Amino acid sequence: MRVWFITGASRGLGALITARALAAGDAVVATARDPAELRARFAEARHFLALPLDVTHEASAREAVAQAVARFGRIDVLVNNAGYGLLGAIEEASGLEVERVFATNVFGLLNVTRGALPQLRKQRSGHIINMSSIGGYSASTGWGIYCATKFSVEAISEALSKEGEPLGIRTTVVEPGYFRTDFLSGGSLQSTAARIDDYAETVGAMRTFAEGADQQQPGDPSKLADAILTLVESTTPPRRLPLGSDTVAAIEQKHQSVSQELAAWRTLATSTDFARGA
Repeated sequence: MRVWFITGASRGLGALITARALAAGDAVVATARDPAELRARFAEARHFLALPLDVTHEASAREAVAQAVARFGRIDVLVNNAGYGLLGAIEEASGLEVERVFATNVFGLLNVTRGALPQLRKQRSGHIINMSSIGGYSASTGWGIYCATKFSVEAISEALSKEGEPLGIRTTVVEPGYFRTDFLSGGSLQSTAARIDDYAETVGAMRTFAEGADQQQPGDPSKLADAILTLVESTTPPRRLPLGSDTVAAIEQKHQSVSQELAAWRTLATSTDFARGA
């Protein structure tokens, strides 16, 4: 029986992953700012613990991890799922809006991960799954600040994978595309308070697209939850797992664009070394 520790588990993908793990016979420590809904939804689950957790508070993260270990003795899978989106132009985003989204999506993830790592090192085992986005691989108009948080998650995950592998700790960053959750309509997405008319044709168009795309996304959240179960069962999990045909297409498009740009500017790019023998 694996022991899961899942943040942001009260709704959306976090709740689905929690349900799948419990259905698989595993134990789950599910966390949320207010765990009341979790306790009600999974009241009959035998190996289940719902805990309050504000990921932006480091002490709260360490306390939740301690309670999880006290109850189940170990943590096998850590899913850093807590986070939210910010839609707006770079110029439109206020300092406070930027700080808040980074506090949850980046510093919160670090708080929980640092809280869990001593236990994972002690075990010499564990799988950290960091929920990113295609926005963590390829930035889009209107999503610059949100994408910046997810680019950070990608970097943290890649380095952590290399640091943890010799200790038996594996890390995978998951990159979902557009999935039919409440991300675009619920409390998971905020929009900048400021609106600048000069960005109407770019960021304004993205806001209109986001409104129209809600509940029309191509990705099936239920299949994503199944994919996470498949991921943790692998003996050779990848460092990156893109999910969704739109994500795969966006990655391929970016690779092609970067390759073309590198070819066009290769001469200048390689001209800045010292001359051989210098």
